[in-house]
Amino acid sequence: MKKNPINSKSTEPKPLDLDLRPGQSIELLKELHILTRDGKLNQDSRRKLKQVLHLFQFIEKILKELSEEDAAKALKLSVSQHAHDDVLPKGLSLADHGAGKSYLGFIVYDLFFKQLSQGHIYGIETRSELVEASRALAKRLDFQRMVFLNTSVAESSQSELMPSHIDVVTALHACDTATDDAIAFGLLKKARAMVLVPCCQAEVAAQLRQNKALNLSRTPLAELWRHPLHTREIGSQLTNVLRCLYLESKGYTVTVTELVGWEHSMKNELILAHYTGRPKQGAADHLQSLLTEFGLQQSLASRYP
Repeated sequence: MKKNPINSKSTEPKPLDLDLRPGQSIELLKELHILTRDGKLNQDSRRKLKQVLHLFQFIEKILKELSEEDAAKALKLSVSQHAHDDVLPKGLSLADHGAGKSYLGFIVYDLFFKQLSQGHIYGIETRSELVEASRALAKRLDFQRMVFLNTSVAESSQSELMPSHIDVVTALHACDTATDDAIAFGLLKKARAMVLVPCCQAEVAAQLRQNKALNLSRTPLAELWRHPLHTREIGSQLTNVLRCLYLESKGYTVTVTELVGWEHSMKNELILAHYTGRPKQGAADHLQSLLTEFGLQQSLASRYP
């Protein structure tokens, strides 16, 4: 008699509803509460995990490209009689701003940095209890090249614990102006790439709201943000457009895409910036024109120097 396929072992749910990579730490996923203790997927974390793993694919590609560039540089220097240790690549560095529980940092370390003998990840977070928890977890997992700073994004650039140069800057849902602070940090640290997923862009919307009456009398474009809902939407859109132009004016190529489908998150815009060393004057001019057109030139003058 044939077995009922419903009762067959082949139809039982898998203990792990994830496509794991070879060597990926199950213990890490449990510690992050992505998996339950018996190895099953925590449904509450599914959405967060999907975003982080999708974002990792973009970051991994960047890290591999930078690694190849560094390997080529090291090879070129190694055949030179004038090569010195202080100019050879020392391993990649990544700063994760607004790290929270450091989901992103831990997964990037586990899937990329752990296999390397060099390179550091720096997690930056203002909530001390999350920083201490991340430090303890890194110690338990022997993730020795992870550093966690209990400081703001804006203040982190001055920390003695941070190196003078950072290769990659990430900011996943860093709220409101924290994304701008991450960009300023990346510019100061001469980042070779930035990976940004903005969140809660309230600063520009507040400025548009404050000057609404004046702008309505000045330009018909102000009708775009006359209603409160439109003010929020236009403020969010304009914020990210200004950020992209600013990065281009500072020598980065910029790609804007979506992180995951809208059904998973409304905070969905992904900004990828790669440094080329070729600033675009046209982008700088357009940036200033937009600030003037929307009546933001004074309030955001220090934001986009």
